[in-house]
Amino acid sequence: MIDVARALKVAVDTGDVRFGVKQVRQVAKQGKARLVVVALNCQADLSGLGAKVFPFPGTNAELGAACGKPFSISVLAILNPGESNILSA
Repeated sequence: MIDVARALKVAVDTGDVRFGVKQVRQVAKQGKARLVVVALNCQADLSGLGAKVFPFPGTNAELGAACGKPFSISVLAILNPGESNILSA
C-alpha cells in the first residue's frame, strides 16, 4: 500500500500535474490524463472523462495540503507522475 499523500507531493514536484475542474476536463478530453484524483467533497460532475479516477480519502483542503499547495484542490489530473508511484494506487 502506498502513501497517497506522499506520492501526490512527489508527482507535483517531479511530474506534470494540472489542478482544477476546467483544466482536468481539458486534458482528459485530449487523452493526456493518466490519473484523475478527486477529493471526497468535490461537487463537480466528472463522468465520462476517459481516465482512471482515484477518490482521495479527504477533503479538498486536505488534497491541497497533500500536494504542498496553500489552497484547496478539488480535482487534479496527473499527466506524468515523474518519480512518483501514484499510478499504482
